[in-house]
Amino acid sequence: MPEVVPNFSNSVKLKYVKLGYQYLVNHILIFLFVPIMVGVTIEVLRLGPEELLSIWNSLHFDLLQILCSSFLIIFIATVYFMSKPRSIYLVDYSCYKAPVTCRVPFSTFMEHSRLILKDNPKSVEFQMRILERSGLGEETCLPPAIHYIPPTPTMEAARGEAEVVIFSTIDDLMKKTGLKPKDIDILIVNCSLFSPTPSLSAMVVNKYKLRSNIKSYNLSGMGCSAGLISIDLARDLLQVHPNSNALVVSTEIITPNYYKGSERAMLLPNCLFRMGGAAILLSNKRRDRYRAKYRLMHVVRTHKGADDKAFRCVFEQEDPQGKVGINLSKDLMVIAGEALKSNITTIGPLVLPASEQLLFLLTFISRKIFNHKLKPYIPDFKQAFEHFCIHAGGRAVIDELQKNLQLSAEHVEASRMTLHRFGNTSSSSLWYEMSYIEAKGRMKKGDRVWQIAFGSGFKCNSAVWKCNRTIKTPTDGPWQDCIDRYPVHIPEIVKI
Repeated sequence: MPEVVPNFSNSVKLKYVKLGYQYLVNHILIFLFVPIMVGVTIEVLRLGPEELLSIWNSLHFDLLQILCSSFLIIFIATVYFMSKPRSIYLVDYSCYKAPVTCRVPFSTFMEHSRLILKDNPKSVEFQMRILERSGLGEETCLPPAIHYIPPTPTMEAARGEAEVVIFSTIDDLMKKTGLKPKDIDILIVNCSLFSPTPSLSAMVVNKYKLRSNIKSYNLSGMGCSAGLISIDLARDLLQVHPNSNALVVSTEIITPNYYKGSERAMLLPNCLFRMGGAAILLSNKRRDRYRAKYRLMHVVRTHKGADDKAFRCVFEQEDPQGKVGINLSKDLMVIAGEALKSNITTIGPLVLPASEQLLFLLTFISRKIFNHKLKPYIPDFKQAFEHFCIHAGGRAVIDELQKNLQLSAEHVEASRMTLHRFGNTSSSSLWYEMSYIEAKGRMKKGDRVWQIAFGSGFKCNSAVWKCNRTIKTPTDGPWQDCIDRYPVHIPEIVKI
């Protein structure tokens, strides 16, 4: 039998070929200029002292030229430093951890569903199927008002949940950072579905007796991506207010939003959303760069609200019986994919190395000119980031992003484990994921983190952070008592 021709892909380490290509393209300027500089240096060394002296003497300088040149250099340097954006630092953050009394195991959740929907067994069965495939664990928490049969979503109960979640996270953050209420210059609170009067931001001002000239903002109705919108707003404010601190609070109040009807598309949020919240301290003070955990590099926001389907894919409405809930469209994942594609198109040039951008450009040109059926090149974002924090909106969201971005199981581990332990905590889920990476001792100096969030409207928002210092494994935080048990295996279906 003739010898089989060896497979090139098996006989050559293509991985190292790709690494060589990336190194060459990313350092092309060094490879070009170093030989030139070496050649110039050699030629200079060949010249004798007399030749060098004659060259120096041939250069004529007068006082006016020197003064003009000096003034021009100083002017250009001043304009550069004055126009350069201020660095925004994330000093520290804190995540809410609900007490064990709020825990909702699967058995408890299903028992309540059977009692509340006793006249609609099909809806109970539907919720059970969703819960079995949700990726949630047995330790997620719901507020006390939802534990009653039937639930009692009163305004007083909703305010009580807001006070517990928000005040607990702010107290913990103040303890970590030594922050005092008088040091807070900017306050931003985001909560999508609970918007009382006075606002939640006013509630914080009243509780901590903040200054009368504080710049406070309350964002509502902006969905699970509102946390990064708050970060973007804080960044813009810190650019125009020097020497300031910004406190950002991200949460979702579950109490008034528990759906008690039987519409399947509106029962989904009951199965996925859980208690949670986070408080983040941002600063533009130079002295904070030494103690800050991260530096904000980029924020990219994409809004698809001009499209009717995208606008209505996450929609608060009444069902035929007049009960209010959130309707999740079947087109949600398709719309999320389109929003992500637009967001990636914007953020790619900001973060991807030259090698990936060149490959993407060549593939794009080839598809436009030669072959429209050519498979588009998906940039390798693993070259740009060490850590990924994907909004823990549900198992399907994480699966889709892992597939589209070609990420490994380790890259999405923080998102899956956050969904398992805490459920979908809306805009605060990104901070539970960041805390997971820190609790595992994986965050090193210089590491880059990509936070990706989706929200109603429909929006896809991204934030890029760079780690300022190697972060020691924390002894507190939401993962304190369970990090040793994670990661855990999450089966496709958990039989209840």
